Amino acid sequence: MTKPQAETGDGVGRRAFLRGSAAAGAASAFLGLMGHTAQAAPAGRAQARPEQAADNGGYGPLQPAPGGELLLPAGFTYVAFGHTGTPMSDGTPTPGRHDGMAAFDGDDGMIRLVRNHEQSEGPAFTTPSYDPLAAGGTTTMVFDPKEMALVNTHPSLSGTIRNCAGGPTPSGTWLTCEETFTGLNQPTPHGYVFEVPADADGPVDPVPYKQMGRFVHEAVAVDPATGIVYETEDRGSSGFYRFLPNDRDDLGAGGRLQMLAIKDRPRYDTRIGQHVGRTLPVEWVDIADPDPDSSDSLAVFYQGRDAGGATFARLEGAWYANGSIFINSTSGGDAGLGQVWEYRPRGNSGGQLVLVYESTDPDLLQSPDNICVSPNTGGLVLCEDGGGRDLLRGVTNRGQIFDVAALNSSNTSELAGATFSSDGKILFFNVQSPGVTYAVTGPWEKGAL
Repeated sequence: MTKPQAETGDGVGRRAFLRGSAAAGAASAFLGLMGHTAQAAPAGRAQARPEQAADNGGYGPLQPAPGGELLLPAGFTYVAFGHTGTPMSDGTPTPGRHDGMAAFDGDDGMIRLVRNHEQSEGPAFTTPSYDPLAAGGTTTMVFDPKEMALVNTHPSLSGTIRNCAGGPTPSGTWLTCEETFTGLNQPTPHGYVFEVPADADGPVDPVPYKQMGRFVHEAVAVDPATGIVYETEDRGSSGFYRFLPNDRDDLGAGGRLQMLAIKDRPRYDTRIGQHVGRTLPVEWVDIADPDPDSSDSLAVFYQGRDAGGATFARLEGAWYANGSIFINSTSGGDAGLGQVWEYRPRGNSGGQLVLVYESTDPDLLQSPDNICVSPNTGGLVLCEDGGGRDLLRGVTNRGQIFDVAALNSSNTSELAGATFSSDGKILFFNVQSPGVTYAVTGPWEKGAL
């Protein structure tokens, strides 16, 4: 994703993330994914120690895979497709800067991949477009899992800016988020969430969901039990939001935007001084004007903070699993290296917020961005976007880190959009520049994914 813009609020550090395990006595966030509960840590600040999964998560070391473009464990293979510039089904060149992505099952046995393109200045790559001067949007790829081959690609959303992450919905759509906030002195305002049906066979009419908020969006995660949409904000001073839709099957019908606050602790700052395993009771404060008439990119955040909302540092990836929402604060923590939080909805109460990880050392894992969970084991895949060479990293359900894939070159572009097919057999991911999508298959059953 894009590095942070200048902002008027206070920020903490640059994009970075955890590595290693949580403090002694604190359970892993990914045990939470398996339905376990984090235990309280001993008194004192969160600490971490280096820990790497034995035998690289059960897969053995990375090595050049057949074809030579990727480093993968032995027995794994890949196909590459969807390159920047290749003609799509309508003849339009495939846009670049591949980013967030999700995989959906098609009725015909195909897999439909809806993929973000984090482009900014126009022109729009197809019509209809939300803004003819904006080059971002999404493309949809139809992939044959039996032949391991791309069938076709077509534009599916156009005229947006910096489509970074997003998230799938239970109804089979992709919510694509603009990681920007342009002032109203521009011809068209930006900073919104748009929806793309995975089964759309051509460009959709772009409709901004303004009541979901206008801010520097990153990712979303939808609770299928309630239809509530949780949203992250990628700023040094950021909020964690939820959107309560009037109609869970029609997000465009509006709803109410709220920001997380810590009960009886207004304006709580989660960025430093936290303790692994401590349970913080949550309440939610209303955002009076989710689409403010302002050129300040923190206008929504300030509304929430003024009402008592909590401040996070660089909220990026979000994922729903087992009744919880997991979010990454990529520059939070005493060392500024990142935190992983778990939000647990609890009936009619505000729920609970728990710090399950805080990084103190970036050596084994740096700046993960997009996240996904393996449908096979509940293990987590993290896409790195740090300094130097980036990898796909895995995290076992015991919180141990291992390598999943890397480029077999000196390319230092970020990796993005990791997503599994629903049967867990294929892992898809993107390399943002020069722009390519990979599908990886192999003996996943040998290890932690």
